[in-house]
Amino acid sequence: MHTDRAPSPTPPTPGGATPPRFAVPVDATLRAAGWQPGRWDIKQAEIWADTLRDHTSPAGHRHAVFPAAVEAWAEFGGLHLTPTGPGRQVAPATLHLDPLHGLHMARTLGDLGRALDTEVSPLGAETDTQALLAIDLQGRVYALDHTGDWYLGPTVDHALTTLISGIQPTRLTTG
Repeated sequence: MHTDRAPSPTPPTPGGATPPRFAVPVDATLRAAGWQPGRWDIKQAEIWADTLRDHTSPAGHRHAVFPAAVEAWAEFGGLHLTPTGPGRQVAPATLHLDPLHGLHMARTLGDLGRALDTEVSPLGAETDTQALLAIDLQGRVYALDHTGDWYLGPTVDHALTTLISGIQPTRLTTG
């Protein structure tokens, strides 16, 4: 069968409706924190970008700032996320999406970026564990804590679902 239409990016659900962006519990947590579809605070995102660009560690390390990070900050920056209910495999994470949690972690983020052959920028923190959340050039999201480095997903949406739903993330390993 030949069609001149491009395939739709999201398969329709029965009845032709587009599936929701987030599962109900994730959406509820985001909305309780003040997020809504179309949220876009580019002014605050640019303030964070300027602050990170202007910061140099005592040893001379600098932050990478790039579009995927700025876009994530514009949509989700400043939110305090407090999931309710149990997690699927681990406890859901309480989050503060503010890249300045990583202001003094330029070297650590630079090291992670070199290991992954990309650039990495801070995204926020898990407030209960103090794990640092980071995003790379392609929009993939990671968590760094005292137990290791973790892959949270290929997009911010996927990472938020992982963290809010209590899905066990994948540990980054060398090898």
